[in-house]
Amino acid sequence: MNTAFVFKDTTDAASKFALQAFGPIYGRITNPTNDAMEAKIAALEGGTAAVSCSSGHAAQLLCFSNLMQPGDNFVSTRQLYGGSVTQFGRQFKQFGWECRFVNVNDFAAIEANIDDKTKAVFVETLGNPAGAVADLEKFAEIAHRHGLPLIVDNTTATPYLCRPFEWGADIVLHSGTKYLSGHGNALAGFVVEKGDFDWGASGKFPIIAAPCDSYHGMSFYDTFGKDGPVAEMLGTKGQKGIAFAIAAKGLGLRDLGPCLSPMSAFLVNMGTETLPLRMDKHCTNAVAVAQFLESHPKVAKVSYSGLPGSPEETLRKKYTPKGASSLYTFSLKGGFEAAKKLVNSVEMIALVANLGDTKTLIAHPASMMHAQLTLQQQIDAGADPSVLRVSIGIEDTHDIIADLSQALDKVDV
Repeated sequence: MNTAFVFKDTTDAASKFALQAFGPIYGRITNPTNDAMEAKIAALEGGTAAVSCSSGHAAQLLCFSNLMQPGDNFVSTRQLYGGSVTQFGRQFKQFGWECRFVNVNDFAAIEANIDDKTKAVFVETLGNPAGAVADLEKFAEIAHRHGLPLIVDNTTATPYLCRPFEWGADIVLHSGTKYLSGHGNALAGFVVEKGDFDWGASGKFPIIAAPCDSYHGMSFYDTFGKDGPVAEMLGTKGQKGIAFAIAAKGLGLRDLGPCLSPMSAFLVNMGTETLPLRMDKHCTNAVAVAQFLESHPKVAKVSYSGLPGSPEETLRKKYTPKGASSLYTFSLKGGFEAAKKLVNSVEMIALVANLGDTKTLIAHPASMMHAQLTLQQQIDAGADPSVLRVSIGIEDTHDIIADLSQALDKVDV
């Protein structure tokens, strides 16, 4: 729980501050407990290195601060967590960064929105809230053909269900607050680097590849990239490096400061120990509850790729063969008023603005996490006012269904 760490002598301190030696410096940049969790999530995803930070939003900020300068843009799908839509569409505008939104399956639009100022393509493995499955291999092919990295938010799938690096992703992001932690008790975010993207090839990524004034002209890519001396020391020369992660720490965490509490790192670390057990149960429960909802006469629609016959079933089986996670949406035939009545009638299920908890959670996105969006943005995201979002927990399936059933009995349609 320390904020700072003792150096052996002035030489040790100077070498660590100059990034010439690894080791703890100050809690905003490095911490041994955080280091352990970073190593774990990097291993789970099959990456070379990871950076921990205070939330999923902080992870996105660190990631894009490595890439973007005023006037730059990136392409993202519209089927996103509402907070990401506002971060990309409002906050990033203050930095002079433009997000160009497209539909998740509109590959022609992705191509059309890429120009010489585009720095990345962004997508969620399973979109929040409706669980839209992204064709990661296709996204990667387009991004790489234009010399761009593919950034994938893997929060909802987790590395247990999908490892995006195996499908061409270059950077993976997580809100560790969700399934990784699993118990709704810790805010956390992670940036994970695959390690083989050539940041120096196009001249588009000077923050990583050009000499850095604040480190006396050192280039992160020349020093920490796959062809640099650190990769040689690690035995990965010519294959994988850690330049993106080190830049995110040495610049992003150092200057922006969204560091992860070591207590939160400890809690997420504990949570990941049961990740396989929980994800199996989440997925099993989610299918059973979705089938109940789909067959209920008051339910108009269930959007869940884990259902047999889903329009996204083929993609789901390709990218998440062990299950579609437990986040999805449904709507009632009575529209918004019926949805409000159901939410106010559940007893065991909690109205909470979170997901990935062991407990089953329900939310009304249009009045909660997507409330700041326009009606059209809500519709594009799969979160129009009639839609309810559920995050199915690991309780006994019969208890979850019983609670929904009694709440549906009180709904007039």
